[in-house]
Amino acid sequence: MTLYQYAKGYRYTSDTMFLYHFARSFRPKGSVLDVGCGCGILGLLLKRDFPSTTLSMIDIQEEHTSLAEKNAAENRLGADVIRGDFMAYDFGEKFDFVVSNPPFYHENTKKSEDKSLIISRYATSLPLDRFLAKSFDILKPKGSLIFCYDAKQIEDIFVLSAKNRLKVCDICFVYPRADKECSLLLVMVKKESNSFVKIHSPLFVFDGESYSKGTKEIFLMADTRSVDWA
Repeated sequence: MTLYQYAKGYRYTSDTMFLYHFARSFRPKGSVLDVGCGCGILGLLLKRDFPSTTLSMIDIQEEHTSLAEKNAAENRLGADVIRGDFMAYDFGEKFDFVVSNPPFYHENTKKSEDKSLIISRYATSLPLDRFLAKSFDILKPKGSLIFCYDAKQIEDIFVLSAKNRLKVCDICFVYPRADKECSLLLVMVKKESNSFVKIHSPLFVFDGESYSKGTKEIFLMADTRSVDWA
């Protein structure tokens, strides 16, 4: 899949690749919404792999939705691309799956001076509590929200999910290396579920100085080619 990205500003990272692989394991069907879609990589990869799904993508930044539209057209994938504020937008429908790589940098982290990066990366742009509450509102009964988040905020994920009537059903821990602390969580929460939590096998990004076998397999499955766009 060819994906255009701006040479400067927010660009997708391996986090989104890992999230794609995790989301793919649930075999999405029906209606899918990609929140904070950026250039569209997450939603478009899922649409490519599950063509019977109906894909919507939303982002508050016009430059992102322009790229998402271009990437959808370039790859001949149907998608409804919405420029709007996820928290304020009236979708007029509910979704089977919501997927997102939301901003989760802590407010005490030193911020970039780039406005686009601030919106895309920092949790002040989309606080977890509000993100979960809105997701509950737009999910169908038994619908799933699949997202990634800072591993250090795992307690908040469980507490705020329960507060917003969402059940954490699946979680995967992502480590930079086997001897490093976990840095990323891949999470699936469900509306109206009593399931026990399934802990997936951990993912180690690197094996020594090279990508691990698991990481290489994910990149191969995604099969993306990034092209700079002025």
